[in-house]
Amino acid sequence: MMSGGVVAIIIVAIVTSMIVRLVRIWVGDDRATRRVRRAQAGQPALPSPREQELQREVEDLRERIHVLERIATDGRRPQALAEEIDRLRDN
Repeated sequence: MMSGGVVAIIIVAIVTSMIVRLVRIWVGDDRATRRVRRAQAGQPALPSPREQELQREVEDLRERIHVLERIATDGRRPQALAEEIDRLRDN
C-alpha cells in the first residue's frame, strides 16, 4: 500500500497539471486556440493525416485526368473535338 506522502505527491501533481491546463485555456494558449488563431491570421492550419491523404489522392486524380485529356485530344482537329463535346453535352 502507498504511504500518505506518495499519495499527496500524486494528488499535487494532478492538481498542478489541471491548473496549468486551465490557465493555458484561459490565456488562449492551448492547441485548439492556436489552430484557430493560425487559421484566422491567414496561416493555414496544419492538415490532419486524413486531409493529407485526400490531397494526395486529388493530385493523383488530376494527373490521371490530364493524361486522359491528352489521349482524347491527340491527333484530332479542334473543330471536330468541339463538335463531339457539344454532342455529348446534348445527350
